[in-house]
Amino acid sequence: MYIIPGFLVSITTFPGVIVHELAHQLFCRITRVAVLDVCYFSLKNPAGYVTHEIPTEPIKQLLIGIGPFLINTILGALIALPGAIPVIRFGDGHTVDYFFIWLGISIAMHAFPSIQDAKNIWNGIKKEETPIWIRILATPIVGLIYLCTIASVLWFDVIYGMFVAMLIPNIIINLLA
Repeated sequence: MYIIPGFLVSITTFPGVIVHELAHQLFCRITRVAVLDVCYFSLKNPAGYVTHEIPTEPIKQLLIGIGPFLINTILGALIALPGAIPVIRFGDGHTVDYFFIWLGISIAMHAFPSIQDAKNIWNGIKKEETPIWIRILATPIVGLIYLCTIASVLWFDVIYGMFVAMLIPNIIINLLA
């Protein structure tokens, strides 16, 4: 198995990094949590970040943390939709089709929250005053974030991106046909 340095993956899939950080920022705005600093893309580690004030309610931290999963998944599938159809059906794919597929994959593969997002969610829910339903909801999400991070060593993020950008559009077309 080959290991590709993270900065090369980030450069190749930079739209996904940017959308990931925009999703965090969007959910900060939705939950009315002040954003202190934003870096949409950098060649350093991390490739991007959103620094915000500590939310007063654990549900806000959960929403900010999982925002990229929701936004990157939906946007990755929608952007890839027009380009994926000819390729999936083995039609005459054009360069623009492959561009949309690459864009969809690059956005979707950055859907998973980071370890820092998991830590932020965990810190938000471990307080005594956190309602039990939020703890029950958030605890497995934190576990899944860690699991997906470990699985990314085995290219799980790329597999997920390909699933979102190629299989979901095919399912949508089959449902509409």
